Amino acid sequence: MEISVIVSLMGGLGLFLLGMKQMSDGLEKAAGAKMRSILEAVTTNRILGTLVGILFCAVIQSSSATTVMVVSFVNAGMMTLYQAAGVIMGANIGTTVTSQLVSFNLSAYAPVFLFIGVILTQFVKKDRVKKIGEVVLGFGVLFMGLSVMSGSMSSLKDSPQVAGMLGGLTNPILGVVMGTIITAIIQSSSVTVSIVLLMAQQGLLELPICFYIILGCNIGACMSAMLASLSGKKDAKRAALIHLFFNIIGTVIMYLVLTIAGGLVLDVILKISGGNPGRCVANAHTLFKICQVIVLLPFAKGIVRLTYLAVPGEERTEDSEYQLFYIGKTAMFSPTTAVIEAVMELEHMGALAYENLNRALDALIDLDQAKIDKVYAVEKQINFMNHAITDYLVKIGQMTLPIDDSKSIGALFHVVNDIERIGDHAENLADSARNRIAENISFSDAGLEELKEISTKVNKILEYSIDMFAHNTRKHMQDIITLENEIDEMERQFQKNHVERLTKNECTAASGMLFSDAISGFERVADHATNIAYALLEEAPEEEEE
Repeated sequence: MEISVIVSLMGGLGLFLLGMKQMSDGLEKAAGAKMRSILEAVTTNRILGTLVGILFCAVIQSSSATTVMVVSFVNAGMMTLYQAAGVIMGANIGTTVTSQLVSFNLSAYAPVFLFIGVILTQFVKKDRVKKIGEVVLGFGVLFMGLSVMSGSMSSLKDSPQVAGMLGGLTNPILGVVMGTIITAIIQSSSVTVSIVLLMAQQGLLELPICFYIILGCNIGACMSAMLASLSGKKDAKRAALIHLFFNIIGTVIMYLVLTIAGGLVLDVILKISGGNPGRCVANAHTLFKICQVIVLLPFAKGIVRLTYLAVPGEERTEDSEYQLFYIGKTAMFSPTTAVIEAVMELEHMGALAYENLNRALDALIDLDQAKIDKVYAVEKQINFMNHAITDYLVKIGQMTLPIDDSKSIGALFHVVNDIERIGDHAENLADSARNRIAENISFSDAGLEELKEISTKVNKILEYSIDMFAHNTRKHMQDIITLENEIDEMERQFQKNHVERLTKNECTAASGMLFSDAISGFERVADHATNIAYALLEEAPEEEEE
């Protein structure tokens, strides 16, 4: 066997892998955000979840990417394990679309796809069209690689040594093991099945052994999700195990079917494939997956329970009080879910700041030292989250994200800053409470009522703003505008009332200073809340200087 044949085969494989990745990445960038919104909307209905999984994986052309995304959703608490089960099973069917495309042998059209892809990526300015161009270009590169590999394999079949070695490959268990190992290394069942398809077309592999290799590919495809789950929570590990258990159990079932009725299965597939070996491999891949889902979908809850046996116990809370809830300490994320995980973490940070602001006001009014101490402790947590989330945003900003998500990164940096400043205002109130205790400063009844009145309005605008930001909705827009104006007016009126009380000796200069600072602080919190609400909207107001 000439070295040139091996080099040509390696080059073809390299082009195929490059084309597959570029096509998958382009689809994920162009449609990832919209597909994610569909995935988020999936219900506990297993049938619906399966259909969504098929659609999603058929679009982004990668069961590994889909499953990693599902693991990220489960890790962030955005999807339950029972919801994940249906989506994962559906993704196993969706991934067979690639082999179906390959089986139609569109290599002759590869130059056309390459030309169109280059035109769209190089000469069109619109981002979304460029991403579509990347998909088309990847499609062309993929089939160009297939063409090179096919030509190399046609030379291989003339080699007696290669023909003898591959022709002697008849052991079913060895076929399953080969498929598992090769796919685990490549981390793409679509690539392995496509190579097997080409070898079958060239007569290098007999169809029966191809079927067993396909079964092994299904197990090997679980490697990406398993690796992604290692640094995640227990539910993330269980989600990855759903994928693994589904494919292991499904492989065992299909192995037994092939062992008992392999001849009948081969005859049926040959008949529906018109005797074309490549179509046989592609159709076998699809039919095996469909059969596995039909058999195992009713037992999805049982598979989920099995994962609890493999990963027992509840999530352990770490001793350190400084930790993130959704995105974790390590970079366990999918590019398609990275931004939404950051948004959820910011919502969590905002909730902490909201609670701390109210805790600080209670401490200022009640002069409760325990509450003051708690404010300072929570402020340390908020500061930690500020730095950790900022680092995370820097990291994901360097990744290739879906177009809609990449546009929101800058806004998220501002939201982190706004929430951190709200935390600072809570700390300022705690400082005032501490001064009241140390210097025995009293507030007038009118002053206390005004603090409570403005804090009620600020609480409401914060609730609306965090909800509007977290869910990217315009639902509370008019309420926020109204509240912002009311709070501005209240701040002016209460400052005026404060001056009048000072002139009437109804309060002291010391208490008046603390009151004035608190009222101004609440008005500033409302400004930050408004910034948060409009962060992801086009008509966001300009941020005021503090």
